[in-house]
Amino acid sequence: MPYTPRKTVRRARSLRRHQTEAEKRLWGYLRDRRLNGFKFVRQEPVGPYIADFFCAELGLIVEADGDSHSGPHDLIRDRWLQDKGFLTLRLSNRDINGNLSGCMDRIAGELGR
Repeated sequence: MPYTPRKTVRRARSLRRHQTEAEKRLWGYLRDRRLNGFKFVRQEPVGPYIADFFCAELGLIVEADGDSHSGPHDLIRDRWLQDKGFLTLRLSNRDINGNLSGCMDRIAGELGR
């Protein structure tokens, strides 16, 4: 059952206060239009879900995923977002922490489409 809007907003605020290390690193490069002038927000409610990083201008969602992602819930979530016209780019925390420049290149590539 999807979250009610109030619960979703409350959860997003909590997630902003408790970022993972990978999310903190990525946010340092996405905030303030630092990547090619595109505006990103973090922990943004999108329908019944919360996007780690969201560029509304392009409908691009960037997810910083730990080891627990890739299950059936994520497939359902990605399908719902895709059906609504959003593109989800998933980056593993391991890649963000070990190859941040490569991750930024992937995001920049999606922004250039």
